Amino acid sequence: MEDGLEEKRRLADEVILRLKKEYPDTHCTLDYAHAWQLLVSLRLAAQCTDKRVDQTTPALYAKFPTVEALAEADVDEIEEIVRPCGLGRSKARDISACMKMLHEVYHDQVPDTMEELLKLPGVGRKSANLVLGDIFGKPAIVTDTHCIRLSNRIGLVDDLKEPGKVEAALWKIVPPREGNQLCHRLVDHGRAVCTARSPKCGQCCLKDLCRYARETNVSID
Repeated sequence: MEDGLEEKRRLADEVILRLKKEYPDTHCTLDYAHAWQLLVSLRLAAQCTDKRVDQTTPALYAKFPTVEALAEADVDEIEEIVRPCGLGRSKARDISACMKMLHEVYHDQVPDTMEELLKLPGVGRKSANLVLGDIFGKPAIVTDTHCIRLSNRIGLVDDLKEPGKVEAALWKIVPPREGNQLCHRLVDHGRAVCTARSPKCGQCCLKDLCRYARETNVSID
């Protein structure tokens, strides 16, 4: 068992090294100026593209520019603005409840622990990890769809689809200081090369390491 982990740690180290070279300036693709805005964007991003979220949030923040303003806003007004992101009613309710708790319990400050973040309405482990990594610089692994798909294809994890299990498996092989940026780079690579339907394996900087490429007999020349 430990031999298998060591092999995966070596694979993870090489994947990290190569993706750093390929995507040196990686970052979160959601636009935000404050930590609370990232929480709002993350809730809106569920079953919605980051591009659509970034097109929607400026109007929301223009009307409700602070945690307090959004906490006091009528849910119907929030829903009217965020409707283009889909699931408007449930997202508006969660945003309202989250901002109320931030205002009343945390004095408009986003908490910096997993335990406290998970108490906020509409915040799950994926969002909490992104906030911990991007806002507070803490070790974090964000298991979004790109991370899950690529981790399985490359061979970092073995046939794991549930985000919590993927996160737990990656914690065992990825150095804590590298987790957050690796996940951003997996998103970059998943969008540019290792797409869901038609991965461009011939163009991939990981093709000689990748289990999927090996199993599909991709040329590594």
